[in-house]
Amino acid sequence: MQRRILVPSAVAASLLLAIPASAAAGVPGKSPGQGVPGAPGIGDPYYPSSGNGGYDVAHYDLRLKYQPETDLLEGTATILATTRQDLSRFNLDFGLTVSEVRVNGRTAAFTRSGGQELEITPAAPLEENRPVTVVVRYSGKPSELKIDGWTAWHRTPDGGVAAQEPASAVWWFPSNDHPLDKATFDISVAVPDGTQAISNGVLRSRSSRLGWTRYNWRSDKPQATYLATLAVGKFDITTDTTANGLPVLNAYSKDLGGNAGAARASVERTAEVAEWLEGVFGPYPFNALGGYVPNVPSGYALETQTRPFYSPRQFANGANVSVVVHELAHQWYGDSVSVKGWKDIWVNEGFARYSQWLWSEKEGEGTAQELADYVYALHPADDPFWTVKPGDPGPDRQFDIAVYDRGALALQALRNTIGDEDFFAVLKGWPAAHADGNASVGDFVQYAEEVSGRPLADLFGTWLYEPSKPAAPAAAASGASKAPGVTRSDARPAEPRSYRRIAATDTVHGHDGGHGHDRGHGRDHRD
Repeated sequence: MQRRILVPSAVAASLLLAIPASAAAGVPGKSPGQGVPGAPGIGDPYYPSSGNGGYDVAHYDLRLKYQPETDLLEGTATILATTRQDLSRFNLDFGLTVSEVRVNGRTAAFTRSGGQELEITPAAPLEENRPVTVVVRYSGKPSELKIDGWTAWHRTPDGGVAAQEPASAVWWFPSNDHPLDKATFDISVAVPDGTQAISNGVLRSRSSRLGWTRYNWRSDKPQATYLATLAVGKFDITTDTTANGLPVLNAYSKDLGGNAGAARASVERTAEVAEWLEGVFGPYPFNALGGYVPNVPSGYALETQTRPFYSPRQFANGANVSVVVHELAHQWYGDSVSVKGWKDIWVNEGFARYSQWLWSEKEGEGTAQELADYVYALHPADDPFWTVKPGDPGPDRQFDIAVYDRGALALQALRNTIGDEDFFAVLKGWPAAHADGNASVGDFVQYAEEVSGRPLADLFGTWLYEPSKPAAPAAAASGASKAPGVTRSDARPAEPRSYRRIAATDTVHGHDGGHGHDRGHGRDHRD
């Protein structure tokens, strides 16, 4: 369709402000080659220690060996990067024990600081805009590493799993650990014969020698570090290809017990769901598809790129395709298009939740409008639900249920304001416009204004930033026609048939009773 360009309104323009610039910028007055230390954080106010300044990573090559009996992980990480300033020193985010670091082939000095900073001093300063190769040799037991009292590493009866948001890399490989620095990955893992290693992307090869089997996985599209995953254990694996030739690999722990059937009945519909989502969001953005269900005690799921992670508890009450819809929607919204800063989490979660509403609409179990009416009426004006601002919820509320449900309400309001034709053009065009990159809430507001030709800052300000329940007139204008004061009765709208199935996925990102203060997934792994 012809896009009608509209100058963003003042509020929308203010939303375009990205997270603070990285301290990676060079220091005036420094001569070339002299260098200054890279910043220990990338500049995200939600997580000041996440990421680092001074360089961009292009590729991670991880060569690992993991012993399930002892939880011992040994690794060599080769990191290909480009300097963005003259560097005398730079940091990686990592927590295990490091035995050696080399920079451009030469031994480098290193030390530790804080909970996750590996400070590296190369033999000679690094010049700006030059390629750099960093090799880190390390070992340790990831389950014994605690940062702020918690771990992103799950121990299982037959192995271990790395899957966590907003951070998991720190527990198993050194990195620039923030979505702003995405890279491609080769992950090679040796495990005892009879054990499998599952990771992202395509399995390129497998070989056995002297009692060990090595699996070589490749992700050939840019991937945020928290979306890299590793699962070691004994799995039942199913493989297939889609009608378009895309390889599909699903894996299930052999000891899932009573949840095994429901897990398979859900995850085996991955290809079907992805095909449907292509009609909503455009072509699938990656080279592989699938999911895995390890025997872990957690309750959440995570959109690990190309191969989402599902806790068995997601299927405790039977099959639930809705959670598969949620995690696969993230492949477009969250994985291909990643946040600029963690405050932009709505660009991930509001859309993944709304995809569940669209699936309900497609399945005839309740339209998105009916779900919006029900969710709006479900929360009275004094419910803390309305104090959370999905457009900037704060680190303690980043995965609050309001980011999901109020975030989806914002999208239904947008749909009713600009009409289905423009709305679905926005949903499909956005992932293409920002493929393999990063974007903010403000970027989305501007894009929706450009496509629709309408000023939308007030709408998004009401639904994403006001710390109160939108008044009935605003709710009515957005389509929540059954809001109290608008209908003949204040009775709650009828519950859509899909609602409870969708609500059963509310623990998908570690909520605490719908209003939790979780820092992220996996808080149930505290000591």
